[in-house]
Amino acid sequence: MSSKEGGTALTRRNCRLASDTDKPKSTGIVNEKLLTDYLHHVFPSTKPGPTLASLRKPLGFQDLGSHLEKLLAEGEPPEEDRDAPVEGRLGPNTVVLDHTSGFEGLLFVDDDLLGVIGHSNFSSIRATTCVYKGKWVYEVLISSQGLMQIGWCTLNCHFNQEEGVGDTPDSYAYDGNRVRKWNVTTTNYGKSWAAGDIVSCMIDLDEGTITFCLNGQSLGTAFTDIKMGPGVAYFPAISLSFKESVAFNFGTLALTGLWATYPVEGYLPLQNPPTAELLKAQKLLGYIKTVLATTIDVQERLVEKDCSSWKLHGEPTVLLAMAHIFNHFAPLMCKVYLVEDVLMSFLLSILEGGGSVDEHPLIQQLLDLFWLLMEDYEVNECLKQLMMSLLRAYRFSPIIPDLGFQIHYLRLTTAILHHEKSRKYLLSNRTFDVLRSVVFFYIKTPLRVKEAGLEELIPTTWWPTRFDKEGKDELEAKSETADERLRRRAYERGCQRLKKRIEVVEELQVQILRLLLNNKDRGTGEASRYIFLNKFRKFLQENASNRGHPTALCPPEYMLCFLHRLITAVRSYWDEGKRKGPVRCSFPQAYVPPQLFYNGKVDYFDLQRLGGLLSHLKKTLKDELASKTNIIIDPAEILTTSMDDLDEDEESGAAQRPFGAAAMGGALARPSWLSSPTLGRANRFLSTAAVSLMTPRRPLAPPEKVKVRTLAVEQRTEEDIEGSHGNDGLLLGRPLEEPDQPIAEKSLLEIVDGIVMMYNLSVHQQLGKMVVVSDDVHEYAMALKDTEEKIARCPARRADILDELQKSQKVFAEKLNHLSRRLAWINATVYSKEKMLDVYWLLRVCIRTVEHADHTGSLFAFAPEFYLNVAMNAYSALKNYFSPANSMDDLPGYEDTLTQLAAILAKHFADPRIVGTDIKDSLMQALASYVCYPQSLRAVERIPEEQRVAMMRNLLAPYEQRPWAQTNWILVRLWRGCGFGYRYTRLPHLLKTKPEDTNLPSLQKPCPSLLLQRHMAELLSMDKDMAASFLNSVLNQLNWAFSEFIGMIQEIQQAAERPERNFVDTRQLKVCATCFDLSVSLLRVLEMTVTLVPEIFLDWSRPSAELLLRRLAQLLNQVLNRVTAERNLFDRVVNLRLPGLESVDHYPILVAVTGILVQILVEGQRQGAASVLLSDPCFQLHSIQHLLGEGGEPAGSSTTAAPSPPPVVGPLGAALAPAPTSEEDLCPICYAHSISAVFKPCSHKSCKACINQHLMNNKDCFFCKATITGVEDYTKPASS
Repeated sequence: MSSKEGGTALTRRNCRLASDTDKPKSTGIVNEKLLTDYLHHVFPSTKPGPTLASLRKPLGFQDLGSHLEKLLAEGEPPEEDRDAPVEGRLGPNTVVLDHTSGFEGLLFVDDDLLGVIGHSNFSSIRATTCVYKGKWVYEVLISSQGLMQIGWCTLNCHFNQEEGVGDTPDSYAYDGNRVRKWNVTTTNYGKSWAAGDIVSCMIDLDEGTITFCLNGQSLGTAFTDIKMGPGVAYFPAISLSFKESVAFNFGTLALTGLWATYPVEGYLPLQNPPTAELLKAQKLLGYIKTVLATTIDVQERLVEKDCSSWKLHGEPTVLLAMAHIFNHFAPLMCKVYLVEDVLMSFLLSILEGGGSVDEHPLIQQLLDLFWLLMEDYEVNECLKQLMMSLLRAYRFSPIIPDLGFQIHYLRLTTAILHHEKSRKYLLSNRTFDVLRSVVFFYIKTPLRVKEAGLEELIPTTWWPTRFDKEGKDELEAKSETADERLRRRAYERGCQRLKKRIEVVEELQVQILRLLLNNKDRGTGEASRYIFLNKFRKFLQENASNRGHPTALCPPEYMLCFLHRLITAVRSYWDEGKRKGPVRCSFPQAYVPPQLFYNGKVDYFDLQRLGGLLSHLKKTLKDELASKTNIIIDPAEILTTSMDDLDEDEESGAAQRPFGAAAMGGALARPSWLSSPTLGRANRFLSTAAVSLMTPRRPLAPPEKVKVRTLAVEQRTEEDIEGSHGNDGLLLGRPLEEPDQPIAEKSLLEIVDGIVMMYNLSVHQQLGKMVVVSDDVHEYAMALKDTEEKIARCPARRADILDELQKSQKVFAEKLNHLSRRLAWINATVYSKEKMLDVYWLLRVCIRTVEHADHTGSLFAFAPEFYLNVAMNAYSALKNYFSPANSMDDLPGYEDTLTQLAAILAKHFADPRIVGTDIKDSLMQALASYVCYPQSLRAVERIPEEQRVAMMRNLLAPYEQRPWAQTNWILVRLWRGCGFGYRYTRLPHLLKTKPEDTNLPSLQKPCPSLLLQRHMAELLSMDKDMAASFLNSVLNQLNWAFSEFIGMIQEIQQAAERPERNFVDTRQLKVCATCFDLSVSLLRVLEMTVTLVPEIFLDWSRPSAELLLRRLAQLLNQVLNRVTAERNLFDRVVNLRLPGLESVDHYPILVAVTGILVQILVEGQRQGAASVLLSDPCFQLHSIQHLLGEGGEPAGSSTTAAPSPPPVVGPLGAALAPAPTSEEDLCPICYAHSISAVFKPCSHKSCKACINQHLMNNKDCFFCKATITGVEDYTKPASS
């Protein structure tokens, strides 16, 4: 192994080859006197002896080995003392958690068996060593502040999912979450803990007491007179609830100065530190420092120098001295305690002077020395322990105002990763990969504002104090008082100070990622980027494959930070490539080419494609792949993949059973995000596919087939990704629609694809969770304002009430001070302007990717569903989650992006190439939300007319066999604001109640689209068949919805009238309200149709007009009869005012019916319409009178009056003069109309309305089930 500087090749395996016994003294390294002075200076003896150089015994390399051994033996305890058992302790010398038999429930235990995460209701675990005599202590670092009970237990304690440490007679625990101590019973004790705190658990088995300390401060004696005696020994133990995590220190880790451990006088750690080895390592480190700080000048004198500028030049004297040191130092650096206490502390001290990492080259030189003088397995183990110690220290370091701890550890991590050989080893090694390194990119949110120093950074707090009628913040600065303005500006300045400090940490995290994404370091093998890329894909695979098992996933808060840092790092490399290659697109214009979705070069695991299963797509679209992209699928591969799918379906249950069994009582390995990637399976398409690709077609020559290597993710090389010499790598199979110019480095495209997948996996979910702090601030601010108003109104004589109100005011103000500072942290780390731009960039990537994939025609089906999901979710996050201070209108090209997204939603919500039910529902819901807001609705109106018309045509398709409720909702929103009495935002009778969420789409102000209404009118007017089928389906659904509603309110009324106390099922109430809302919305769609295209009902020259009008009249009469009758069922249920039925009232349904009647009876002025309404057997004149208020007050509890239409009762009453008809002449189906049609060939008879309605859904005769071939008019023959 040779040094990078070209020096002498020396390792511990051959270090003696250059000693003075093997080479003559005439080699000229140094003269004998100078060598003696140098070695005595580097390796001084601590024993008294001659101090003058002339009296010292000559020392050369031939004697250095024995001299060094004597020095290291000084002060070392005798061998028998080191191995002697410790009195009062039983168990192995190395104390860890007992993951084989000492646990209950489901737990994830760290690789070193010191960290644990709970993953069941209440899991328990104990250590491997117990104590029965003396005073002992261990420490627990709290990494989450949830429900945990920490303490001691005996072997006789048996725990379960409900009872843990402290819940049995011989176990004792402290619970800082509930601030209590537990020993069967519980009492108040101690203080509350938070993430980053250290709990010291002390047991005195001489006095029989147990005491706990929090961050070095004693909480007092918790338990006295604990059980002692023969057969009684206590184990360290913990019980913790789901997702709570801690790390133990039994004396295993040298955490002094890193985790700020708190030694307790008189108490011993359960595991003794390696004192002898620690002393030896510190001596050796001192020798190394002396070598680094000593040089020989040109006059052959020993000179002290600054070691920070030391370089490994290959001087034989220095190398031989170092080789002797490392002969003893290297084996010690394989132990975690010594790595943390000696090596890590030394490396951190090098960086203490500040400045950039590049200004401290000594760490790079030391790593070169490590690789030169240590065995490969030793340096590998040393680097592994060093990086894991750094990760642990960063993860658990407390938050201080300047984030000094985090910056300190990140700087050292960056310095180590600057070393190319070390970086590649760590990337390739399974103990340091993406799954672990994600921790380095997380910035945790402080739960204790005071201890995190936020009071110093943000001394002045602020929150909104003015709200509108619906509780929304009023952002107009003109309404602020001078004092409020000063407070807000002071708060904003504090937020900026905090943001700048967080940006320092973020910049270091980005530097780490830039090192991992380096693709120019090919000097020692494969570039770092390609090693990282394969690990990154494996990371995504594990998280995608285990979405049903949250215990195996990377925490969303870690994933969120990782995503933002990765976007920043990729942006920097993308911009560098853009400067070098002007043909490439800029980062804001980035997208993922569609060939990645079907050429098998990128693993999408088992994620759903838009067109269904991959095996099905390869079968059905193989011809399109061959003709458009020159990709040929081997028929044998199609069969293999299909059979594999069948096998997987059969084995899926069996594969899940072991996991379930383990979940009941197994202690699993650490989760994938903190350990090596072992879960998940490789993509079958990559491992079994036999894909042949042809070169671009040449005229008059058959295509040349080229076999593509199909490798597992971890086996891919740079050539497989980037391609070379005509090989397109990841972009094989370019369709003709794609430009022939390189977009960017292909590895960056795959990372962008992974970023989109990360957002879909858990980042969007985490963005939604963090909004709760902002919501809490809003709620407390409203409560504080309400309390202050009550204080102002409180009479002076009611001092008791005033005192309580002032106490409440103080509590609310203190809570707001705390929450506003926490919100400042969250806004800086999660919702800042930069993070908003990242999410916006993701939205644009997804939009462009979907657009390019759409251009490939049928191959669009290969695109993964998550691209559409991320496009919809990213838009939702931008609109709903980010601070109002970061307005969407300020985003570059925002209106164009809205229009592009509108075009995607309008086109693909009914795209036949998309088969997944879930994604189709998501598209429909997104479009429904889109049309509720004026800005996004205008975006829909800006898409090309052809696409708008196509969207309306899809919306007007018959409601059967599809999710019609969302379609109907969209049409209603396009109409809301134009209908009769339909300009309200909230129902009038609910205006005095507070809405649950004013941001809901249903609570937005009406914003009708006249343009889309016009398209709807044109389509229904021109396409008579489509109009008839659409309205027939609307009427069918209205009949069903209202019938269901009536049936449900009957059950509710019966339950309410029973003498015994009954509670109506809340689910039944919700379904009942939904049916009512559906009935109202369907009536509004009918009103919209009647208004826009009245000829569909009133122009009887159209074949279905009369039938549709009769059906409409029948349904309107049924609704009116049920709602307006005096003391009817509807009225009684409304008066119950049941929770969940708030929307059920007379007003919404009556104004909808009135709007229809106004159009067909008044505006149309068609006598035919009135006769149809009157001829319906359900028609009752008093319903119209009650509706219009001409017959007294309408029945019902609502005091809100509908707008008054012109009086029509007089004309209707005059027209209501039924002619006597014989029963034999009435239709035998409806008994409402005369017989007017005869069926062929069976000659049965009915009225035209009944037969026309029947023939729309069925061709069989009512009576004999014969197939009807024709219908003729029937006229009753004259009586003889």
